[in-house]
Amino acid sequence: MVLPSADGSAESAAPAGVPVGTSAGTAASAHGPAGPDDGSPGSVLCRVAEGVATLTLHRPAKRNAMTAAMWRRLPELLERLAADPAVRVVLLTGSGGTFCAGADIGELGARLGDGDGGPGGPQSLAVAAEEALAAFPKPTLAVIRGYCVGGGCQLAAACDLRFAAEGSSFGITPARLGIVYPQGSTRRLTSLVGPATAKYLLFSAELIGAERALRTGLIDELLPGGELDGRVAEFARVLASRSLLTQRAAKEFADGTAAPDRAAHWAEQARTGGDTAEGVTAFLERRAPRFTWSG
Repeated sequence: MVLPSADGSAESAAPAGVPVGTSAGTAASAHGPAGPDDGSPGSVLCRVAEGVATLTLHRPAKRNAMTAAMWRRLPELLERLAADPAVRVVLLTGSGGTFCAGADIGELGARLGDGDGGPGGPQSLAVAAEEALAAFPKPTLAVIRGYCVGGGCQLAAACDLRFAAEGSSFGITPARLGIVYPQGSTRRLTSLVGPATAKYLLFSAELIGAERALRTGLIDELLPGGELDGRVAEFARVLASRSLLTQRAAKEFADGTAAPDRAAHWAEQARTGGDTAEGVTAFLERRAPRFTWSG
């Protein structure tokens, strides 16, 4: 079971491996622009290659426990990626064999006197990052190895889909610290796993294994560790090849965020945006479609 270490942060994980998608593209960290080999502690790395952006939580010595700078950086990166028409899919993963062990408890303790509920408090920063991820207008996929706990599970739940390696562990642990889990985060968790499992996780703060996470709907696919990267790359290519028009409308409708007039809006986009005509034509011509709608 993952517990805070003596200094209040998550304990050290295994040596860092190579995150999914870090072999090409551009990079940025929580401290600003960085080169492809940036290894500064407490960073969020960004790689873009072939339409797929990979955001990597990079603090392997602390199991990628999130600092305030990392929480702040996620919405900034997501805003940039949302505006980039070349980006079709976002992957969220962690360095060093662990997804994320949650918030940095040492930093949280140091800031409790400032009032956690304020706009700069640790919980409000986490919620802002979570909501930016949930509102991202393109498909998002959490790629999970090892521990996905606390704020890490909060981020994973905000993604559209979650693929995990066998042996991963999941938990939501505010009951260990006497923290009230955010209302929106609780509702999002409940919509994924149902009230009973949500209450089990929140009441007990116990960790569950990957098999149970799959059964309850917390994750969508469970794969042997050696097969996870290949499956993620294959599925990301599939998502990037599909119609963004369809995906954007489906995301609004499925998440319940669409205003009453949005159905008419999306019908008009389908009529005039070109993707519907291209999809039907490609089907009749027995070729792969070349979708161009970008919003």
